[in-house]
Amino acid sequence: MSGSAFNAFKARVPVAWSPRLFITLVRGLPGTRKLHRRTLAAMRLRRCNRTVIHRTTPSLLGMLNQVKRLVVVETEEMHNTRKQEEVERTALRPPIVVKHAPPTTSTSSLEE
Repeated sequence: MSGSAFNAFKARVPVAWSPRLFITLVRGLPGTRKLHRRTLAAMRLRRCNRTVIHRTTPSLLGMLNQVKRLVVVETEEMHNTRKQEEVERTALRPPIVVKHAPPTTSTSSLEE
């Protein structure tokens, strides 16, 4: 996968309002302001690439505005689309069967 961690979470559906938001921490906590670390702790985000689900409220939107460079916010539809694409990409594929049998030669074609 190339690019930043943010590119891993881009979904291919338009952003629409959703009653539930899926919030994923994509940048590390070391080197961030204490206010941002406490905001992320209040949202139960403690490790990178972890996702939490919250209801859309004005207080949550304010917290997301504070830490918008550290997190990726997805609607339920975007999250389900991304998860489905991951499942399809990592699904087992049928095996390729190669037969190494010698070519059959018919005797009637050689005699003619």
